[in-house]
Amino acid sequence: MSVENETKTYDLSKVHAVNLKLLKEVDQICRKYKIKYALDAGTLLGAIRHGGFIPWDDDADIVMTRANYEKFLKVVRRELPEGMTFVEPDSYNHGKAFYDFVSRVMYDKSQKRVDSKQMEFYDDKLTKLWVDIFVLDALPEGKISKPLTKLMHCIVYGLALGHRYEIKYSDYQGIMKVFVGVLSNIGKLIPFKITYKIWKWLCVKDAKANTSLYFFSNYPPNYLHVEMKKEEHDNVKTVPFETEEFYIPEGWEHYLVQVYGDYMKLPPVEKQVPDHSDMEIIIYE
Repeated sequence: MSVENETKTYDLSKVHAVNLKLLKEVDQICRKYKIKYALDAGTLLGAIRHGGFIPWDDDADIVMTRANYEKFLKVVRRELPEGMTFVEPDSYNHGKAFYDFVSRVMYDKSQKRVDSKQMEFYDDKLTKLWVDIFVLDALPEGKISKPLTKLMHCIVYGLALGHRYEIKYSDYQGIMKVFVGVLSNIGKLIPFKITYKIWKWLCVKDAKANTSLYFFSNYPPNYLHVEMKKEEHDNVKTVPFETEEFYIPEGWEHYLVQVYGDYMKLPPVEKQVPDHSDMEIIIYE
């Protein structure tokens, strides 16, 4: 298949250069400590469809299994160079605020969000360029246990939303809007530190289960349908990416079809815009 009607609508060359630096640092740490990772989401799509970054994408994504993520946690802070910071989901506003359940490696000398009370609420950590780190956990295969696990993740996410600066109810329709409203209001009564502990337990509750499936436990609920067989993600290979080579899962095509459908087809030109910034991105050298 070939890329159709490719149109580069944004010059994000400096942004991509920074994101490449971030990916290289993560890659070097992982190789040094024999930590297995793979490109994920839009960065994986970019590797397959563009041989590098999607021209209008402004962030980077990787994924690790839980065991590899735990290894990464032990070394990342001491291994990152000056100017890059590792941020965990429970570190915003002294552990009282929730944005999502994703850890990140951030590039300190950058800004992609306008200064605001919302950004202050998150300690200005969300104004930076970053690499998202997603995690794969064991998913039970039972007809009841699998959907129940995903439902519990949705409930805990809804509770956590009670500690978000602002909920965009326009993102939800019908009963989901009611579901989010009820859960987030209940969640306000529960300290986020407790909700976070419940979420962490929920992620690893099936770690010793006899299952052949992974799911992306820190994806938002609308992506919890994405599942991978363990052999599809446990086995990785390198591919060219810009001027480097990074790892991708051997089951990359199964993943891309689940997330993007016809992944080689470009979106309409009007949708070829950065998703994670609300200003012209600034890089401070």
